[in-house]
Amino acid sequence: MKKSYKEFLISTVPFNPDLLSGLLWELNISGITEEDNFIKVFSDTDLNKNDVINSLNKLVETGVIESYSLEENEFETRNWNEEWEKNLNIIKVTDRIIIKPSSKEYTPAGNEIVITIDPKMSFGTGEHQTTKLVLMFLEKYIKKGIKVLDVGSGTAVLAIASVKLGAESATAIDNDELCFENGKENTSLNNVSDKVDVRTGEIKDFNEDNFDLILANIQKNIILSIADELRMKLKNNGVIILSGLLSEDEADVLNHYKKYNFSLADRNRMDEWIALVLKLQL
Repeated sequence: MKKSYKEFLISTVPFNPDLLSGLLWELNISGITEEDNFIKVFSDTDLNKNDVINSLNKLVETGVIESYSLEENEFETRNWNEEWEKNLNIIKVTDRIIIKPSSKEYTPAGNEIVITIDPKMSFGTGEHQTTKLVLMFLEKYIKKGIKVLDVGSGTAVLAIASVKLGAESATAIDNDELCFENGKENTSLNNVSDKVDVRTGEIKDFNEDNFDLILANIQKNIILSIADELRMKLKNNGVIILSGLLSEDEADVLNHYKKYNFSLADRNRMDEWIALVLKLQL
């Protein structure tokens, strides 16, 4: 029996796609694409329509939106991928980093780095602000020869970018089997399978340590829960880049990570999203 996936078409008055994306990612969805006046949300069948309705009703009750419309469709994985691919574009994240799907051609100019990503069901196309924020920081914090760990790696785009920017190696770990398979495909597309080790599992079950840089573009509650694991995987004076956070999350995250000897080294914001760079000092 083929696995099916759900598509939710959501429009609100007023229409605020960034706010909607932030809210809906917390429902453990698989992907979002933005259209002119609505967003498409993709998820496996574990997500109930009532969960989406409850989240939208809260926005109405708090006066954030006046009204909304919601349409639900269901289709097979194959059709989900076809629908997703229609919306994939070449993305210029920075002056140097370009992300493109394999279906589109791009000739790099100057020192541009082209990363080919076919997302399938995984998060990390480079379109979302949280991914862009980490990629922007990678340009600044990747040094030649360093060892990188990407936790909750999705498409493995951040691990791939790390080695293309000069890291000696990167390990991409995700607890989703689909992400594992997709990460493998993307490392192969970028000819970096010898430098990026894609794994499936939880960070607590991952034995390697002594990383120079750790990336975590994941939900706030997970970022808070794995602080000690990140500390144990990192070299002293090493750096972690945390993303997937709203600006209102900053104080909670910083206060929590101070308990594990992390201090704020850098931060950046895009719309309501933030990324934090923390340094470990034992």
